[in-house]
Amino acid sequence: MNQSEVYFTDLRTNNEMNLVDKMEKVAVAAGLKKLPLKDKLVALKVHFGEPGNLSFLRHNYTARLSQIVSASEGKPFVTDANTLYKGERSNAYDHLKAAEQNGYTSVTVGCPVLIADGLRGHDHREIPINLKHFDKAFIASGIAEADVVISINHFKGHGAMGFGGAIKNLGMGCASRDGKNRMHSSTPPTIKRENCVGCNECVTHCAYNAITLDGQNKAVINKETCVGCGQCVSTCAFDAAQVTWQHGGNDLAERVAEYALAS
Repeated sequence: MNQSEVYFTDLRTNNEMNLVDKMEKVAVAAGLKKLPLKDKLVALKVHFGEPGNLSFLRHNYTARLSQIVSASEGKPFVTDANTLYKGERSNAYDHLKAAEQNGYTSVTVGCPVLIADGLRGHDHREIPINLKHFDKAFIASGIAEADVVISINHFKGHGAMGFGGAIKNLGMGCASRDGKNRMHSSTPPTIKRENCVGCNECVTHCAYNAITLDGQNKAVINKETCVGCGQCVSTCAFDAAQVTWQHGGNDLAERVAEYALAS
């Protein structure tokens, strides 16, 4: 296995060079300007951060990389994919509002800001990988169709895997909601009956006719026809349709790494 070169810089600033300048120096040393960027669609993959959360990279770092790509005649865009969990980044409308609250706009970063997997997180391309856990990966179309992908990520803790960085940013972060669901679970979503109000939204939005309402007006998932896409999870406003969380630790880390290779 090839080993990657790792560069470090002193976080202390001085009058000659600030942190953004240091980041550029490290990026250039790592070969950024040697990439084939001219006339290429370049995805700058970031984590916009949840509103109110301070643990995300500020937009000025991304803006500097956008400037470098543009100066090389590339076509940069800043992007992330929707989350599987309910929150303010689970659909493109809320996700873009969250990005704006945290300083990410086309004005501040100098290029378009896009959500890679569409309005509800199901816009993806199937990438053949034929590895231990998956034969194919569901990668957000905005990532899969880019010519170049540059990961801009911070070092963070993760409840299931310990710590995450570039591999998690590319693996979990570039997957559509369907891909994220497959990394976390190999079984269909479940219905928490006490939360179900019989609104019929999951039935309407299921593309595989796998959900019906029973005699008590509660949703029921047919596990024989369900493909585990997670559409019911994303459309349920009452947290009744839920992901079956099965994989964590080393198993989840392996799954995320396989998706990172596909990205």
